[in-house]
Amino acid sequence: MNYRPLGKTGLRVSEIGYGAWGIGKSMWIGASDEESMKALNRSIDLGLNFIDTALGYGDGHSERLVGQLVKERSETIYVATKIPPKNRRWPAPAGVPAAETFPAGHVIACTEESLRHLGLETIDVQQFHVWSDEWVGQGNWLEAIQKLKDQGKIRFFGVSINDHQPQNAIRLIETGAVDTVQVIYNIFDQSPEDELLPACERHRIGVIVRVALDEGALTGKITPETTFAEGDFRNRYFRGDRKQQVYERVQRIASDLGVPLEQMAETALRYVLSHPAVSTVIPGMRSVHNVERNCALGDGRGLPKPMVEKLKAHRWVRNFYE
Repeated sequence: MNYRPLGKTGLRVSEIGYGAWGIGKSMWIGASDEESMKALNRSIDLGLNFIDTALGYGDGHSERLVGQLVKERSETIYVATKIPPKNRRWPAPAGVPAAETFPAGHVIACTEESLRHLGLETIDVQQFHVWSDEWVGQGNWLEAIQKLKDQGKIRFFGVSINDHQPQNAIRLIETGAVDTVQVIYNIFDQSPEDELLPACERHRIGVIVRVALDEGALTGKITPETTFAEGDFRNRYFRGDRKQQVYERVQRIASDLGVPLEQMAETALRYVLSHPAVSTVIPGMRSVHNVERNCALGDGRGLPKPMVEKLKAHRWVRNFYE
């Protein structure tokens, strides 16, 4: 496993991190705690040292599983989690004040709840689960973050940027108040390359990439006939003719690159890791098989430059979360 600096935090994190939304057993349907724990443990065996969870993943269920892992293992494991907005609105709509989403009392109470779930004294990276640059200079959230740092309850602070809005954190980055950003970045949504990633390089901000596989679309396994369990959020994400759209575009990518569909997940993850601003990518991994497949790609190689350039033509601007 290759390791990269997480911005200027001083932490060196595995290129492949662990996205722990799916093991929370809400919205992603089908996880079992037994398999989740096997997958988590196998990831540590393979050198993974960064796990991203959230208080909102199964109302703390994901955090409790991660806490169990950290308690049982002797290796250094960096844990990032997230504070849900008090108004429970994802993504953060424009015009909503910071006092409604992240008042100081809410920031502190959620952090203490996450610490209890995790069984930790300190969270390595505490993040806001949504963000709007309108909140720069607003409210008392920054005082709460500083208090938590001073108390040793968190080490570093980051934000999870609104879906497909990478420019909506540039002001925050420029203030110096943030250590990391988490962003959607993949072969389809290349928009972070325009402004966000260059800003992160300039200011030495750690970049955590989510949705690198576009909720499974870029694995090459989504076809017009694919079905998901009742209650799985992907029924909405891939509603209407979206599975057909995805299928056709992924077929074109594979044909253009001359790679078999079976290698699309590898290609998608390596594309993200080919950008020097990226610290780690956090695919969801609910099985030992997925852990072994993905961790093997954290070898520092990325993709050949000609292949990266060829993929620029496959940029696709859209928002399936809406």
